[in-house]
Amino acid sequence: MLKNPIPQVTNQLQYRAIGIINGKFTPHDSEQLNRGFLTDNEGEKIETVVLGKALSLLKKHIDLKKSYYWVVYPKNKNTQNLHLQIAGIWDPYQLNDFPNNSSKTKFEILLEELDLKDNYFSVRGELVYVNTKKQEIVIKICSASKLKNLKNKNFKLVIKGELSLDLLNSFVSLDVNRDGKTLKLIRYKVIEKDLSENN
Repeated sequence: MLKNPIPQVTNQLQYRAIGIINGKFTPHDSEQLNRGFLTDNEGEKIETVVLGKALSLLKKHIDLKKSYYWVVYPKNKNTQNLHLQIAGIWDPYQLNDFPNNSSKTKFEILLEELDLKDNYFSVRGELVYVNTKKQEIVIKICSASKLKNLKNKNFKLVIKGELSLDLLNSFVSLDVNRDGKTLKLIRYKVIEKDLSENN
């Protein structure tokens, strides 16, 4: 069974921002592997932190000279400064029990089977801002965590693209592509109109 790096949604109104990027991770400091940058195949460097559960994988299984498919959470303040948090590594052969029948099987083809591709992000949340002039939208994403003491439980993601002002406060599901340090809207689906009426 091929494990999907971006799992299916379990709940209609499930918030999330998760993506997959192929590249090399380089820590700032060999003593401290949790901060560094991810360099994609175009040579673009993105500031990156490694989250706890991915850190042990990184230490045990990862050759830092090689490129991998990283499962990442995106963060940004505007469309020019993407930051990533590595949540996992998608390697069907080494880390998932997927039979390696052929060295010819390319990861890209496996991703296509899952309807995914490099630099794809799935973003689901509330549309809280539309700037038609700049062609930017802001999606608010709420953490599913029940812990009250978590700082940054909710965060906003700025995405290049156009949505109608009529959709403000609606819960939307977006297919997004990363281009350099910018997240660009490919397509969207309105899951629920105007959440503010329910609050």
